[in-house]
Amino acid sequence: MNFYSLNKKAPNVSFKEAVIKGIAPDRGLYFPEEIHPLAPSFFDSLETFSNQEIAYLAIQQFVGDEIPEAALKEILKEVLDFDFPVVPIEENIATLELFHGPTMAFKDVGARFMARCLGHFSNEKSNAITVLVATSGDTGGAVANGFLDVPGVKVVILYPSGKVSDIQEKQLTTLGKNITALEVDGTFDDCQEMVKSAFLDKELTENMQLTSANSINVARWLPQMFYFLFAYKQAKSLGKEIVFSVPSGNFGNICAGIMAQKLGMPCKHFIAATNVNDIVPNFMATGTYSPKTSIATISNAMDVGDPSNFIRIRHLYKDNFKELSNNLSSYSFTDKETKKAMLSLYNDYNYVADPHGAVGYLGIKKYQAQHPECYGIFLETAHPVKFLDVVEDTIRENIDLPDKIAKLLNKKKKSINISNYEDLKAFLKRE
Repeated sequence: MNFYSLNKKAPNVSFKEAVIKGIAPDRGLYFPEEIHPLAPSFFDSLETFSNQEIAYLAIQQFVGDEIPEAALKEILKEVLDFDFPVVPIEENIATLELFHGPTMAFKDVGARFMARCLGHFSNEKSNAITVLVATSGDTGGAVANGFLDVPGVKVVILYPSGKVSDIQEKQLTTLGKNITALEVDGTFDDCQEMVKSAFLDKELTENMQLTSANSINVARWLPQMFYFLFAYKQAKSLGKEIVFSVPSGNFGNICAGIMAQKLGMPCKHFIAATNVNDIVPNFMATGTYSPKTSIATISNAMDVGDPSNFIRIRHLYKDNFKELSNNLSSYSFTDKETKKAMLSLYNDYNYVADPHGAVGYLGIKKYQAQHPECYGIFLETAHPVKFLDVVEDTIRENIDLPDKIAKLLNKKKKSINISNYEDLKAFLKRE
């Protein structure tokens, strides 16, 4: 399987090259040349397959022969060593909990898969690989944990100062070893722009091997297909049309869900639920894509003013707005609406949701107002403890700290402050 740049001004590359490069030389995102649907009989009997077997069949065509079958299966066994439960909330609404991994966020799967792919590839190379990643919250912790002590790989994480939760910051600034955190005086969009600029800087790329662990990287993005397949496996026996509501920031997760649908997974519709960073809801309403400066909210992982992966979604529909609209709705919600939903979920259903999951819940509720017959699954993308202050203040109750989080709080933060791309470049040249 080869991958091509969506800007179509760069050579096609293998899966291995796409993973190592991260982004194409023409600044385009890589996309697979073909998507081969899986057999209908596979989905008919999905409940007879283990999660590892499902994941292998979903991802193998994109990896091709770049990783041998035995090695790929072992990678998936290590990555998928926790549960992905679909938890009923109310009639025709459930949540898919994606926070049972090591950093309690949905990005654990993609980060760990990519780390192990790079570890496999770095065994074949003599020069070290530097992973450069921007985070608005959970990506940093998941990448730091996934890549910790991976031989031949250094990790540099950029995060916006004061715009991630305390626990998120601890997860990406306390590990040390091959992980370095750069605290940026700016927004997530500033961090993301710096990362993209570094990949196009010949002075850097001619002297070091850079790659990205953001969802722009195919090895971070594609494994997110697994979540939707695992959810369908659990819900298919209900015999209802399934709609997924995905809290969306950089749009990699929902794009992966649509990829699972392209593989043949039965699914009626997708909802991209956002906070007031409403670039995609505006696009779906007007047909005009207008990026803008991101706004800080209580669902900070979705504070994105120019979501990178939305171009992949548009490409999946060949930029046919009507076809896209038939399969995707997008709604935005305020912090006030989000807190009200969190309180309702707790008081009415005894469910503690984080702000991002609450936005997903609002998305499915809005869609079901016009389509009450569907079965809605909203994604709960992070454990509520990662947004402790907001959650406790909203539901007016204390929640217990899991051991893996409690151990972080006494660790010392280590970060390097930078203000602009020149600072980032100077740091990388010293490495």
